[in-house]
Amino acid sequence: MSSERELLRGALVPTLIVGVVALIASTVVKGSAGFFGALLAQAIVVIFFAAHLVVAKLTRDADPMTTMALAMASYFVKLFIFGGFLLLVTRLVPVENCNRTAFGISAISATFAWLGGEIATYLKLKTHLQLPKS
Repeated sequence: MSSERELLRGALVPTLIVGVVALIASTVVKGSAGFFGALLAQAIVVIFFAAHLVVAKLTRDADPMTTMALAMASYFVKLFIFGGFLLLVTRLVPVENCNRTAFGISAISATFAWLGGEIATYLKLKTHLQLPKS
């Protein structure tokens, strides 16, 4: 199994667990608006971080400079796309349909869960750093 797949699984499991808890808590506290806010946050976090793993898989055999350039480019593209998406949501979706507090708390908790799972999995992989040829 590839290291990217292991990282995806290691990050996705805690994120989904935290996501289910956030969905339930948001629904209980804020109703359907909390549910949709938490669901939107979970989707955004998973897409944002999974895209990074896709770029890592595509650039596995590339030289480090190309890998870094593509990683930074994908980060900025994701940042602008999701920034625009969030701007559209705040302008077009009423607060009664998507609770902003539930969205924020769910997004932060999912982000911590994803990063914690990915870091823990990476430390278990014990991958070796390929050094460039002299």
